[in-house]
Amino acid sequence: MDLRFGDSKPTDEERAAVDALLGPPESSWEGADRSDADLRWARGGREARDRRDQLLPALHALNDRVGWISEGALDYVCRRLTVPPAEAYGVATFYAMFSVRPRPATVLHVCTDLACTAAGASELCAAVESRLGPQSGVKVERSPCLGLCERAPACLAIRAGESARLGVPPLGELEDEAVQAESGGPGAAAPGDGKGKGRRGRNTLHATAVCAPATPARAIAAATAPESAPTEPAPETAAPQTGTPAPTLTLLHRIGTADPTSLDDYRAHGGYTALRRAFALGPAAVIREVTDAGLVGRGGAAFPTGRKWQATAAQPDHPHYLVCNADESEPGTFKDRVLMEGDPYALVEAMTIAAYATGAHQGYLYLRGEYPRALARLTHAIEQARTRGLLGDDVLGQGYAFDIEIRRGAGAYICGEETALFNSIEGHRGEPRSKPPFPVEKGLFGKPTVENNVETLVNVLPILTMGAEAYAAIGTPTSTGPKLFCVSGSVARPGVYELPFGATLGELLALAGVRDNLRAVLLGGAAGGFVRPDELDIPLTFEGTREAGTTLGSGVVMAFDDTVPLPRLLLRIAEFFRDESCGQCVPCRVGTVRQEEALHRIADRTGAAAADDIALLREVGRAMRDASICGLGQTAWNAVESAIDRLGAYE
Repeated sequence: MDLRFGDSKPTDEERAAVDALLGPPESSWEGADRSDADLRWARGGREARDRRDQLLPALHALNDRVGWISEGALDYVCRRLTVPPAEAYGVATFYAMFSVRPRPATVLHVCTDLACTAAGASELCAAVESRLGPQSGVKVERSPCLGLCERAPACLAIRAGESARLGVPPLGELEDEAVQAESGGPGAAAPGDGKGKGRRGRNTLHATAVCAPATPARAIAAATAPESAPTEPAPETAAPQTGTPAPTLTLLHRIGTADPTSLDDYRAHGGYTALRRAFALGPAAVIREVTDAGLVGRGGAAFPTGRKWQATAAQPDHPHYLVCNADESEPGTFKDRVLMEGDPYALVEAMTIAAYATGAHQGYLYLRGEYPRALARLTHAIEQARTRGLLGDDVLGQGYAFDIEIRRGAGAYICGEETALFNSIEGHRGEPRSKPPFPVEKGLFGKPTVENNVETLVNVLPILTMGAEAYAAIGTPTSTGPKLFCVSGSVARPGVYELPFGATLGELLALAGVRDNLRAVLLGGAAGGFVRPDELDIPLTFEGTREAGTTLGSGVVMAFDDTVPLPRLLLRIAEFFRDESCGQCVPCRVGTVRQEEALHRIADRTGAAAADDIALLREVGRAMRDASICGLGQTAWNAVESAIDRLGAYE
């Protein structure tokens, strides 16, 4: 692609897709027809530069409408936003869901990550590719984890087009779904925001079909026959504890009980009680409650949430921002998806409380691009909350202004790292930033920012409704509250389970129905570590797993029986990190490639024949752990190391 402003022109369809997001261009400097006035002065440059954060939504608009991003279309986006073409090209090629080369309007993403690999994804992909030839009008792409691990193997079909309606998951219960599909999604900024003021972010619910568990016939139907597209199960099917007498459920108690599309039903089941108590307490007291409850981040880092909120609230620089990280891309993780699909108003309420406590008036919800139903449910919930005075200029009549804008990711695991996520929202490549400064000082748009994931935020609701002391009584003294665990692989009942911190790994696997021929359990996902079947008494707490030489991470628990080839799993983990490394730092960029190469060489060798490559793996792993900028490179060696040391993978 020529990275200069060249002679390529956008098609009418591409121009319409961008203009629908940004509005019509005001001058020829932005792509309109040339006029005499434009020859005398340049207009819109500074204003356009302030909209750099619309680059990712603009690329989504093109990809949704056309299916790929042409040189002419990218050139038009660059003119509209005053972005250098080379930078825009770097962003467009950063994300797996975009293409800068022509491809069919329909793309079938077939997951080939850990849970799906163990469930026969390679055979599924080969069968689909053999039956969908070049004339089918469907491109089959092998995809990293789609967040559907409880229904492996999984596929996601996406069809571009203004009015394509390919087997959209069952969203008919949304009264205004058809309107949303055509007119976009959430998010005017609150007054005094400075970013996005007076603007609505368009999040098109374009044609999607989720197929899981997939067979070749079902996957092909999802991609080629809208009338035969499989129906996606309700979110409560991913939470086996729901729908049965389970008075101990705290975070999942509304899933399968309350209608996720009804604000009235949410309020009838205790919704917005926590927000009213937050307004009664005041911001400082809310932070004190969260601190006293002992809530720590549920994304894996386990940083105290109250300290993060307090540090942000104390910053004199304004505005403050709130960012919800809903880009769970760790293989084996799907708990946030279940919460967003089954209880979307809870997240809206929790974000409002967090923003109120930290002095933010604008919130951004960064959502995985592979979650079509969560996008629909959250779009609907935000619009309904705004209509009913629960978002906007005067939340609950308290004189507090707050609004939420959804930003869709586009397939980049690294954007789960908070500073990479900020760069992505701002319209840059999703590469991590060096720290300090920390996000509480200079985060999104260079302003104080608090960032939490979905599960962390939803935990704030029971803290305020039951009180910090009662919440802290759940779990252990150092790991308080309930925890969600994503169980998949060789179990009878995969899904999201809620247990208090301190339950053992064996107790969790007993609930899920572990098989007798268990070979290994992977804790924490691809960035975690393996444990043996004789280590199931490990307490599921941050300190308990650390003492056992492994990690709890975000709550991934993947069981593998002795029919699953362990070397193939390790090679898939190495391939994952190679693909997902942003390439910014040398230890990670080179180390992930060297790790994969070594695992390829020893895939069929054991003992002394593999000794040299295992020694090389250890050296590369130490270099990545010690010198990588962010957690991706620092943890890329963990699972392989644990498989060698604890499981004797190549003996």
